[in-house]
Amino acid sequence: MSGIAGLVDLSGRRPVPAGVLRRMANALAHRGPDAEALFERPGIGLIVRELHVSEPHQSQPFTNPPQTLIAVLDGEFYGEPPAPVMANGQGNQPPAPLIALWEEHGEQALERLRGQFAFALWDDRAERLVLARDRFGVCPLHWTRQGDWLLFASEIKALLASRMAPDRVDLRGLHHVFTFFGLPGPVTCFEGISSLLPGHFLDIRRNPQQVADRAFWQMNFPDQGEEDEGADGKALVDEYQSVLLRAIERRLKAHPPVVAYSSGGLDSSLLLTMARKLRGQPRDAYTFRIVHPRLNETSAADLLANHVGKAPSITDCRPQDILGAFPALVQATDSPAIETSAAALLHLAETVHERGGRVVLTGEGADEWQAGYPWFRIERLLNFLDVIPGVRLSRLGFRSYVRRVHSRQYPWTRARRDYEAAGGGNAWLFPYILLSVAQHRFFSKELRRRLAGHVPYDDLQLPREPMSRWSPLNRSVFMGARVHLTGLHMIYRADRPAARSSIQLRFPFLDEDVYAFLARLHPRWKMNGLRDKHLQRLLAERWLPAGFAQGNKRLIHGPLDAFHRAEPPPWVHQLLGEESLRKTGYFDIRAVQRWGGQVHRMEHGYARMFIEMALVGVISTQLWHHYYFGGGLCELASAGRP
Repeated sequence: MSGIAGLVDLSGRRPVPAGVLRRMANALAHRGPDAEALFERPGIGLIVRELHVSEPHQSQPFTNPPQTLIAVLDGEFYGEPPAPVMANGQGNQPPAPLIALWEEHGEQALERLRGQFAFALWDDRAERLVLARDRFGVCPLHWTRQGDWLLFASEIKALLASRMAPDRVDLRGLHHVFTFFGLPGPVTCFEGISSLLPGHFLDIRRNPQQVADRAFWQMNFPDQGEEDEGADGKALVDEYQSVLLRAIERRLKAHPPVVAYSSGGLDSSLLLTMARKLRGQPRDAYTFRIVHPRLNETSAADLLANHVGKAPSITDCRPQDILGAFPALVQATDSPAIETSAAALLHLAETVHERGGRVVLTGEGADEWQAGYPWFRIERLLNFLDVIPGVRLSRLGFRSYVRRVHSRQYPWTRARRDYEAAGGGNAWLFPYILLSVAQHRFFSKELRRRLAGHVPYDDLQLPREPMSRWSPLNRSVFMGARVHLTGLHMIYRADRPAARSSIQLRFPFLDEDVYAFLARLHPRWKMNGLRDKHLQRLLAERWLPAGFAQGNKRLIHGPLDAFHRAEPPPWVHQLLGEESLRKTGYFDIRAVQRWGGQVHRMEHGYARMFIEMALVGVISTQLWHHYYFGGGLCELASAGRP
């Protein structure tokens, strides 16, 4: 993890406006506390803030000897170095893989790069800037065009710090947050600012002046009926074990030594156990303990500690800690947040930093590739209703459930529209429609009027034609990776909480070889009957104590009712007060006050959970507006224009 930013003049070679690069660099200081480098020529400016975690370390910006290619990088490459990287006649210092590959292959180099990365590369001869982002969206990259200047940065706060990008609300971004639990891109909550999609690059040329967003890689699955059947189960587990061990090995090279997050769940436990095997000693591990009667997960972590020979460091998170972290979380993510566990992970990252950790293994991604969410089981159960050809009783059953348990007022025409926009049935439509029900309940009439006709799914640029050929389960796997992984996990649970504490997360399950292996398999290896993560569980039976492979994923790792179990600080009451709600105009005042007063008396279940999520979203949206659009909503100091 590092931070990159810069700008290019599309009309010529005007000087970079004074102070812009310095302000952008300062806004990214947390991403790279070890070094800073600025490159500036007429019409182009690049900046990188570096976190040094690899040895030997090559200083940035990377360049070739004639300095016609200049690049800045956030992240790491994990593939074997190609031959041109090993020697270039320049002594013991080889060129960066990116520069060497680009000199030989041009933009086809993107297909050869492996790892987690975002980079900017300036080709002085072609007067061309290329911005690129890794296949699974681990490293962030945002951009905006302002007149004849194009600016980019790892985080939106650096674009705002330039003072060249206006800070205006994009209501589509709020619609995404309250539909998808996050921001899968390219839409953000700031008008005119876009996220570069995973596996894409922005090709920016000065002459002729053009900006083209193009894909260099697209997630893909075999057509239904052409998947690998994997007749020999033992051989398949052997192959998966080999692929995953190599992915972990590639991510254990760092200084200081790599540590790990340990939730006590299946995926992080596998990583810890396999890493111990590879290095012959246990990794330092970190977990959080939710001080909440229903959400203590440390018993599994303790069992794993006995297995690997080392207990994890435990960070206690009380409801008031979750509350107290939300201002920092909103500022870290530059957006409203719905997922409370992100606040707990922010605390955990602080603990790792305080104890000298810099690089952390995490199990994000395993659930996406292997149907590891409850929605997959729910969809499979609903599909049992489809016994009459041509009659989708499953959708009628879901509609009946929504009307009986959640809301009779929600217009089902919107759900039908979402089914169509998502390319048909999809396990992820279950939570997304339920969050949309809560959204419909809390959005003000004016906001609903302004968003009328906006379909968030249309912004996602889904590949509907190939999706139509995949098995239904693989379509759902794709949606989880494209939307939930990119829009929620990578922003709120991964990059931003870690970056705020200057640590880098590494994701063995987001290895290109791991994805390719799992993508080719028949869906039954991902979900066998109602048993999700089937292959993962078979592998876990080899490596983990008895019982680890059987448990189901706990959906929420932070207490959504933190705002009710702890006495909210004054700023929460102020943000939910009639005056503040009226100033922003996003939410229905009576609905917020009504449900805010009674949700804690509801029985635990999906109805309560989605109302709580929506209320968390209301508070964080008000907080986000306060920080970025002039303050005046509560006693907390407004961030203002950097």
